[in-house]
Amino acid sequence: MDGPAQMLANDPASTALGIRPLALSDGSATLAMTVTERMINGHGIAHGGYVFLLADTAFACACNRPGSVTVAAQAEIDFLVPCGVGDELVATAVERARFGRSGIYDITVRRGDEVVAEFRGRSRTLRSRD
Repeated sequence: MDGPAQMLANDPASTALGIRPLALSDGSATLAMTVTERMINGHGIAHGGYVFLLADTAFACACNRPGSVTVAAQAEIDFLVPCGVGDELVATAVERARFGRSGIYDITVRRGDEVVAEFRGRSRTLRSRD
């Protein structure tokens, strides 16, 4: 196993949160996570860092291909709707552009049909694995 599936399997931060792949392919990924009590902030809603982490993990899975090491060069997120305990969040990453060692990816995080966050990431491939 190589590429995004292997990277995700080796990612203790994401797996500890229960992030699981629904679909992985070159340039796209769909991952899911259920919001737990441990993910709630002082306002009683899901901490934005966890929503960001889900989107960032989908981004990583979409931009990494077998034989490469690709990381985030920049990322930003817009939180649109708060989430709570028990919410099932699904992040879908789509490659918008790839040029040289750089890429641009858009990730939408949904709760059912409702969009809860929009994330944009810019990637940079560091090196190839031989």
